[in-house]
Amino acid sequence: MAVQSVGTTPLRFPEMHLSPEQEVALLARTLFNEGYDDHLSGHITYKQPDGTFLVNPWGLAWDELCASDIARMDAQGRQVDGRWLITPAITLHVVLHEQRHDAGVVVHNHPRWGTIWADAHRVPPIYDQTSAMYSGEIAVYNEYDGPVNDRSNASGAIRALGSANAALLANHGVMVIADDISQAYIRAMVLEWRCRQAWHVEALGGGVPMTDKTARDFGDLIDSVPNAFDGFFEAMCRRVIRKDPGVLD
Repeated sequence: MAVQSVGTTPLRFPEMHLSPEQEVALLARTLFNEGYDDHLSGHITYKQPDGTFLVNPWGLAWDELCASDIARMDAQGRQVDGRWLITPAITLHVVLHEQRHDAGVVVHNHPRWGTIWADAHRVPPIYDQTSAMYSGEIAVYNEYDGPVNDRSNASGAIRALGSANAALLANHGVMVIADDISQAYIRAMVLEWRCRQAWHVEALGGGVPMTDKTARDFGDLIDSVPNAFDGFFEAMCRRVIRKDPGVLD
């Protein structure tokens, strides 16, 4: 990793130059800090220019992943590289990438607060600015017929997703689709933040959500590539690296 020096011209934020494997490891670590921490659960796939996908391995928790742990699979979900095995539940990602060619990064996990709303089969309202950083559609797949390593179950979830870039999988967890790693972090973080804040507001007896227009306008401003809140993901990466520089190894 190299951080760009300031020189004579002030920079907007310290730029980081990361390998794709480092990006995946840091995405897992930063999302773990946001509540994507259901033990060994969760999968990240990152499409590469050669048509393969980087993927986190089975058996390692997201808060211990390092760049050298990241595996690689082909479009059929067959592992082609990596010292650790990948999960058979990667079927969900295989089917999604087959049907959504715009998906550069896919995140699936059972985060603390998002899973509560998935269990309720409800999309939480937007109550605050951070919750509005992604204001796009959140699909709800309201059937749970078993684990998503079964291709028919995975296909049902993908059909319910449609063109949405985030989904609550009933009685299961969440799924987020993005163009790149930075956008994937922001969308996944915002989904969990929104679910947590809405739960607390409703526990108080209710609140006043943002208007649809305000939320949509703000979300459109933030949720763009390559300008998806420049520096946001990088700042969270630096927080991880300060605690454990080995994440880059």
